[in-house]
Amino acid sequence: MTTALRSPGARWLRAASGALREVAGLGVGLAVLAASVAVAITIGPADIGVGDVWSVVASHLGWGTTELTPIRDGIVWNLRLPRTLLAAVCGAGLAVCGAVMQSLLRNPLADPFVLGVSSGASTGAVVVVVLGAGGSVLSLSGGAFMGALVSFALVLLLSHILGGTTDRVVLAGVAAMQLFSALTSFVVMTAADAETTRGVLFWLLGSLSGAGWTDVWLCLAVLVLALVVCLGHARTLDAFAFGQDAAATLGVAVAGTRLVLLCVTALLTAALVSAAGAIGFVGLVLPHAARALVGPGHSRLLPVTAIAGAVFLVWADTLARTVLDPQEVPVGVVTSLVGVPAFVLILYRTRRMR
Repeated sequence: MTTALRSPGARWLRAASGALREVAGLGVGLAVLAASVAVAITIGPADIGVGDVWSVVASHLGWGTTELTPIRDGIVWNLRLPRTLLAAVCGAGLAVCGAVMQSLLRNPLADPFVLGVSSGASTGAVVVVVLGAGGSVLSLSGGAFMGALVSFALVLLLSHILGGTTDRVVLAGVAAMQLFSALTSFVVMTAADAETTRGVLFWLLGSLSGAGWTDVWLCLAVLVLALVVCLGHARTLDAFAFGQDAAATLGVAVAGTRLVLLCVTALLTAALVSAAGAIGFVGLVLPHAARALVGPGHSRLLPVTAIAGAVFLVWADTLARTVLDPQEVPVGVVTSLVGVPAFVLILYRTRRMR
């Protein structure tokens, strides 16, 4: 009996069965995500059903026609669909960034904003909107993207000067976050009028209200690129779980790999923040939920984390735009209301493990 279980055929069967379960699980997750997107689009003042959503999508893809009026067609295709898809892309991207950073930095409280990228993006957006920097060349999104890259470059410089260890990276990120937050507050308070201040602050709290197809395709392209790179380093990320020394012993080029993955996550975070503003706690909470479902192996963890983050932010944005209709709540407020209790729980569990 024991010999049979250890035979190559039995091992292959168990491996195939495990792979089949993983594929089935991902299929279920993608089905839940597709259903969430379809249902979320129907929620709102316009009377639109799930069937109407599919008919509009099929019509614009050339697979048929829709019987909806042009106004309802525009509500689905030009307003709700790009917004909901951008929410899914941002949720997936932020969650993946959080999972990667928590492994690289060996810190369960790390998230995409620990490197100061969000604060830098906020400063860049404020400089463009309030001070008019860049003239007509840079938009709010472009300014946010440039600010995020400048912030990350500063973090890399500071961490290199301080020694380049994971602790130094975190400390440099905290310093950059405080610096750019102070700069943002200074510019807003001294140079902006009341109406501009209100609009900027709303964006800083996270908003998908201005989502368009250009934002969706740009963020999706960066997300796919980042996922490919991170999945290609899945075994390396598994090795980082045992510490830098253990990873180096296993043949991992620690410094180079960490630099590549940090640059990828910073680029993805910059793209997402430039499109949707600062949406907190998604990258902190969702990776822990995914680990509870599938374990720490990154080949399984990263896809599940992406799907979980996408579903979560789709519903968070749906709640944000409908709970006080016709007034809209920044989606970052909704994610924070969910994320803060989860943050406290993570702190408590970390304390107990010590």
